[in-house]
Amino acid sequence: MNLKLIFLGPPGAGKGTLADMFEERKGWKHLSTGDLLREEIKKKSELGLKAKEYMDKGLLVPDELVVELLKNHLDASKGFILDGFPRNLRQAQILEEERIEVDLAINFKVSAETIISRLSGRRICSRCGRIYHLINIPPKKEGICDECGGPLYQREDDKEEVIRKRLEVYEKEIAEVLKFYKERNKLKEISAEGQAEEIYKRIEKVIVDYGQERENTG
Repeated sequence: MNLKLIFLGPPGAGKGTLADMFEERKGWKHLSTGDLLREEIKKKSELGLKAKEYMDKGLLVPDELVVELLKNHLDASKGFILDGFPRNLRQAQILEEERIEVDLAINFKVSAETIISRLSGRRICSRCGRIYHLINIPPKKEGICDECGGPLYQREDDKEEVIRKRLEVYEKEIAEVLKFYKERNKLKEISAEGQAEEIYKRIEKVIVDYGQERENTG
């Protein structure tokens, strides 16, 4: 079964990690708009250059441009997972207008405390970019990268006060998106607390239940 999924959830909910796991195990392509934009800019494609113009001015890349980018990487015959898109109602509407079919939108429910713990504990090597976590993946020597010996730093947007503001903005924007997919009977919610393997099994159960529902109504 090739499914077309959207993973919704706040920063730090684990969407990217779980999308990677499903890509590896099911072959459903993980499409992160941030990664795709960086890839197109690096390639200096026409879309990438257009996006870069907005980003260089500190502006958001227009929704229509992002959807065009997604369409270029979608294969209608295969499953995919959209990670972190749509972020607002207009983006969800554009996907529908462009006839990009979605089977399920899975919302990752996770507490603010868990997110703060996950993100505020993240440290990045200033030299090679390797990512650590003070609790889950700590460096052997505090503040020093295991790989290259470079100093580790904390991103500004990984600090607690910034994370809380990001969560407030996210909750306001995503409410209409959740309503949009609920009205279309496509919204499912899972707990994103715990380890990645546990969350994977919860999503898998949602998918199995969906497949059975489709068989019963088909």
